[in-house]
Amino acid sequence: MKLTFPILTLIRGGAQRMLAELANRMTHMGHEVVILMPAHSIVEYELACPIIFSAGSTLSEDDFPYADCIISNYYTTVSVAQRASDQGKGVHVRLALCYEPAFLPDNNLSFSTYSVTRNLFVLSRWEQEIIRLNHGIKGRIVPVGVDDEFRNMNMREAQGRQLVVSAIMRKPEGGFANHREQKYLLQQLNVVKQAHPEVQLYIISPPGEYASSAELQSLLADERYQVRTPANDIELSYHYNESDIFVSSSTYDSGSLPGLEAMRCGAALVALYSGGNLEYGVHGHNCMMSYRFENRLAEDIITLIRNKEMRERLARTGENDSRRYNWAKSAEIFHDELLYILARQG
Repeated sequence: MKLTFPILTLIRGGAQRMLAELANRMTHMGHEVVILMPAHSIVEYELACPIIFSAGSTLSEDDFPYADCIISNYYTTVSVAQRASDQGKGVHVRLALCYEPAFLPDNNLSFSTYSVTRNLFVLSRWEQEIIRLNHGIKGRIVPVGVDDEFRNMNMREAQGRQLVVSAIMRKPEGGFANHREQKYLLQQLNVVKQAHPEVQLYIISPPGEYASSAELQSLLADERYQVRTPANDIELSYHYNESDIFVSSSTYDSGSLPGLEAMRCGAALVALYSGGNLEYGVHGHNCMMSYRFENRLAEDIITLIRNKEMRERLARTGENDSRRYNWAKSAEIFHDELLYILARQG
């Protein structure tokens, strides 16, 4: 197959990671994959396929090469992908890495894009049902995965180490992190620190976002936190392994990848229900999970700080359960579903 992925940016993040993984793995399977990006776009993932940059800051249908499939993703890539498809440059398939209308600006614009193509991939049953109810289209599920780089290094039993609670924070400026409930996260972590001052609180942020965010940089001066800015998966995996407890405060995620990665690295997960994390998280079985209105994030963290047996049991179960999710399986499902769509076109 010849595949074109129009992508706006490949900065470090769960959605961009999935695009990079699928593009690379489809390339390794022998397919001809091209990534199409606006001029001067940021690329922070290693890619096995070529990138075509457009002449301008936005994509045009004229930029698209001829392919069997065009795989759009974020809502602003959908219309131009459909125009290219209308020119005969490939069957348009949308990979919806999030359901934008519920939590991002310009929801009147993003809502209408779900009527553009019937060919839809989603990440979870939760996202599948939201789109089915709102638009009448039942997307095919392509689950998230975890890279082999993320594994348990068995660092937590070192003598004299302090217990570590960690969380990822993204750049709040711009309004694209509101669903992550980061102000609430910090408020709850402060409750934990007050109850257990001996616990270390680590805030993990992508280095590029940290460098451009005054709010993230302000955490460096707060003695309650230690800031970590991993440059790659090796460093991110290490920080997950430093963590006894990993906290996910997002209330709206189609896949919620960091919680799954932390599980794979042997951390006990404390999370807010975000929709997509029900694919792998079960409260009391492999994590502690609560709804935002229950306001018990700090309480769940403190429970695991005080109950080592429970913390280690949830961590062990979470690590084992996470093994069901890998990018090879995700790519295989993606590949088979694309073939089904192309066969149906004939």
